[in-house]
Amino acid sequence: MVEISSKYKIGTRRFGSINWIGAWTLYKKEVLRFLNVWIQTIFSPLISALLFLLVLSLAIGTDRGNVLGVPFINFLAPGLVAMQIIQQSFSHSASSFMIGKIQGNIVDILYAPLSAGEVTIAVTLASVTRSVMIAFISICIFYLIIDFEIKNYFTLIAYTFLSSFILGALGIVAGLWAEKFDHMATVTNFIIIPLSFLSGTFYTIDKLPGYLHTISKANPFFYMIDGFRYSFIGKSDGSLTIGLIYLTALSFIMWMIAYLLYKKGYKIKS
Repeated sequence: MVEISSKYKIGTRRFGSINWIGAWTLYKKEVLRFLNVWIQTIFSPLISALLFLLVLSLAIGTDRGNVLGVPFINFLAPGLVAMQIIQQSFSHSASSFMIGKIQGNIVDILYAPLSAGEVTIAVTLASVTRSVMIAFISICIFYLIIDFEIKNYFTLIAYTFLSSFILGALGIVAGLWAEKFDHMATVTNFIIIPLSFLSGTFYTIDKLPGYLHTISKANPFFYMIDGFRYSFIGKSDGSLTIGLIYLTALSFIMWMIAYLLYKKGYKIKS
């Protein structure tokens, strides 16, 4: 005991500047958490996207003209995948902290030798992993049923990562803020879902009136879906460069907010 005390001072980290093993362990724990209930976390979003595609394609039929130079179903499919990426990434990190606070097992993270940065990065990257898995499986399925091919791998990877990272960090913020499931439902129903539907998932924003068109250009979900769709149809509603800059900056800002709130112990420390 004397040797340990002399070697390590109280309050100093024993793992170097970054606890790689601890962060990796937390990341694996979060990934296994959603894989253990894969029917709910992976299979269910796929079914939702397929149902949207089926119902809308049957309802509209072949009467709808091309959108951005491609058939409507080819325009719609990437937007549906992107919408699932957005919603599922948020759902993962938000539920991780929300359930942890309600069940009391968030202390497992609080007492672990992990910094605020390591915790928030690990949980956010687990959210990214869930979104990437959903995107990959969705693309494979859509490839079999419609004319669906990747035309730009860079934008596909960049926009998938940035979109899921932003929503993963936002989910941490929401999970820390929410004190019960009703609070989380409020965020989902009044922020996530409306922004998803008002981002050009089912239409091109060029058809919107002037003021709504301007508002849509400020909606980060628009750039997420527009950039992801460009990867498959080669055309976009907005500027890809502006979208990348906007989402890169927003990803850093959202992670910083999540980091500072967790470091402060916002609503998790008495």
